[in-house]
Amino acid sequence: MSNKDDIRKFLVSRRANVTLAQAGLPDFGDERRVPGLRREEVAQLAGVSIDYYTRLERGNIHGASEGVLNAIARALHLTDVEREHLLDLARPASAAANVPGRTTAAVTVRRSVQRVLDSLAVPAVVYNSRQDLVTANLLGRALFSPLFESDRPNMARFIFLDSRAKDYYADWPLACSLTAAMLRYEAGRDPLNAEITELIGELATRSPQFRRDWADHDVHEHRTGRKVYGHPEVGDLDLTYDVFEMPGEPGLSIGTYTADEGSESADKLLLLAAWAATREFGSGRSEPEA
Repeated sequence: MSNKDDIRKFLVSRRANVTLAQAGLPDFGDERRVPGLRREEVAQLAGVSIDYYTRLERGNIHGASEGVLNAIARALHLTDVEREHLLDLARPASAAANVPGRTTAAVTVRRSVQRVLDSLAVPAVVYNSRQDLVTANLLGRALFSPLFESDRPNMARFIFLDSRAKDYYADWPLACSLTAAMLRYEAGRDPLNAEITELIGELATRSPQFRRDWADHDVHEHRTGRKVYGHPEVGDLDLTYDVFEMPGEPGLSIGTYTADEGSESADKLLLLAAWAATREFGSGRSEPEA
């Protein structure tokens, strides 16, 4: 399976984002037909010939050394996540799929993991690389209650295909762009994952917004940040999210959501907990104990 088109569009899109000033190159005022650097300027900055860089940008990147790819990443001012994505694209699909830890994520968690979630005093969810919500604690189910109404809750499907998402996410366009960027990152890490490919195809078919965001060729890895959720019961919640990988569960991550101490959102989390106590949420998908 060839990914030449993905490589070409990714490098072209990153090249367009770099200005002469950012690259430390002189600006002679000549008019440019397209924004960003020219191929010869990237080649100069990376220390390779223009012919070689042109060949790489056309998608013939397999076999390029990591040193050359790192030099191109520096020339294009790639973030750590973008650089890792470039290295992923350079690997043959069969090799990328065999990288340790890049296996299809489980759809259940151990009972001990569920107990850890249930012991937390903040909303917490477990999700996999295709953004399925695998399980959660009570507050996590309450926070994401619109998603858990589905038998197969999935963040990407909700964001792009559920009309309620525009009210649930205070900055819905940003949520869309980040979600598409996360899926592109995961698709690059595991190009043979049929479930991720199927999800991307579904979203591309059903969501014009996804098609626009996917065409940007951005990549993103969720680690930490802030989001404002418009919860249907308690109103806006301004929360910090932190993501923790689960070494014992390849492909799964725990996301936690906290509010600043003494803030209005902290008070609303208490209201959310009181509301959750009156609801009946399904149990998490955990393995039965032997």
